[in-house]
Amino acid sequence: MNNYTMPVLVDPPAAAPRTVYTVASGDLRPAANVTGWPTQQRLEADLADAVAALGWQTRRAHPVDAGAGHGFIDSQRAGIEIFQGIPVDAPLVVVEAVWQYSHHVLAGLRAHRGPILLVANWSGEFPGLVGLLNLAGSLTKAGVRYSALWSEDFTDEWARDGLKAWLETGEVLHDESHVRDLPPLPPDPEVALGVALARQLQRRPAVVGVFDEGCMGMYNAIIDDELLNPLGVYKERLSQSALVAEMSRVSDEEAHAVRAWLDAAGMTFHTGTDEATELTDAQLLSQFKMYVAALRIADDFGLDAVGIQYQQGLKDTVPASDLAEGLLNDVSRPPVTSRDGTRELYAGRALPHFNEVDEGVAVDSLITNRIWTAMGMDPATTLHDIRWGESYGTDFVWVFEISGSVPASHNGGYDRSYSMRQPPMYFPLGGGTLSGVSRPGEIVWSRIFIMDGVLHADLGRGTVVELPAAETQRRLRATTPQWPIMHAVLHGVGRDQLMARHKANHVNVVYADDADAADRALRVKAAMLDAMGVRVHLCGDVAL
Repeated sequence: MNNYTMPVLVDPPAAAPRTVYTVASGDLRPAANVTGWPTQQRLEADLADAVAALGWQTRRAHPVDAGAGHGFIDSQRAGIEIFQGIPVDAPLVVVEAVWQYSHHVLAGLRAHRGPILLVANWSGEFPGLVGLLNLAGSLTKAGVRYSALWSEDFTDEWARDGLKAWLETGEVLHDESHVRDLPPLPPDPEVALGVALARQLQRRPAVVGVFDEGCMGMYNAIIDDELLNPLGVYKERLSQSALVAEMSRVSDEEAHAVRAWLDAAGMTFHTGTDEATELTDAQLLSQFKMYVAALRIADDFGLDAVGIQYQQGLKDTVPASDLAEGLLNDVSRPPVTSRDGTRELYAGRALPHFNEVDEGVAVDSLITNRIWTAMGMDPATTLHDIRWGESYGTDFVWVFEISGSVPASHNGGYDRSYSMRQPPMYFPLGGGTLSGVSRPGEIVWSRIFIMDGVLHADLGRGTVVELPAAETQRRLRATTPQWPIMHAVLHGVGRDQLMARHKANHVNVVYADDADAADRALRVKAAMLDAMGVRVHLCGDVAL
């Protein structure tokens, strides 16, 4: 006889007929969840009405927490417990009107056997579209089947037809005719350059510094070493605590020198005295110390690119990292010397920064930097959130927007850039952005992601357009006015095509000198990625 205590296994509940179960993944930051909750409620009501019109009903799989002031799943443990009560074969909708942490629901979605639908409202007010795209990328990496829909209020015919198809068949099929696999590339100077750069990287690997992986639940943004190393890219895993420690060793005089350089370059800082709501000189001083510290640590480890997580770890410790990140991404930036003052670090070079430690962007920005440098073009690159968009005239103009890590050259220079305090909802200790309106010009956009266990890359072309000042301000007010904005028109890729295909919340963008140079650079990039073993896909109107 033994005294083992056997676990009691509880069978999952049975699914109710013609019932759609809904969950809402949220933020880890309570202030963000409370602020976004009214918008989430409207989306859930709109979806319920659309489902009811098709003869079904919705059942929310978890209650609203009156004490917390919202009804979001706000931790991985909460998500695991909630999914215990969801029938595993039931139709399940993840409803997102805000930014969400994908790992809150990933465990439950991995085990779910019924059809899964991700929905978001087509709105820039809160980044629900960004959250949907991140969850889509995470599920794609995990090999979980899902469908996705987006709509302003789910009364339009397109969204209703998609919802009806999902209820009847368990999937929504979107038009992805804009995507085609990379064809064989005949030898020419661009292909030769791409192949040579790939061989160089694989023979003398690069090292990317990762200040703590897994920012904000972005499972899709982590690339395992087994996929990364064959490219010729290795990680130096660093702790954000080391960054804070190094910041403490940077003198006030060094930080003031960074500020003086930026003032002389014409950058505007919108400062005040209220630490809780305004950008202060003390916050900026801390950010400049982070900039110096990041370069010194990069020099210590011989890094070719660097990524700072910031959220969650640093948000309660130091002001925002975005201003430092934007400075790192630019060839023209305040000089920083080694600790002994004998060497300028990365002189005349950008140190590519991959915001939110998105390792797909790490690879992308690293190779982009090498290609653009080899071609004699400005290698300043950044990522943006695919935040939202609307038609303007005959074009659909995307709002590409990020928390402030753009290089000043994207705005047309430091004299066309400014810094505002980050929103307290996300950044309790404040700090400034590196903000502005991206200048008109030709861009190459791209995304590296994991699908079917291997690395893929989508490449496309676009044009940044100039909109009237009033329209720019309207779009900023409809999103996050403190952040830098890019008005992007993608060539041959429609709104719904991009949303259906893009496997992440981020898109990497870099300017070219003109349209011809952009086409040639894209060709080099395609050849380099292909030679590295990445599966390359061309999106929209791409001239090869």
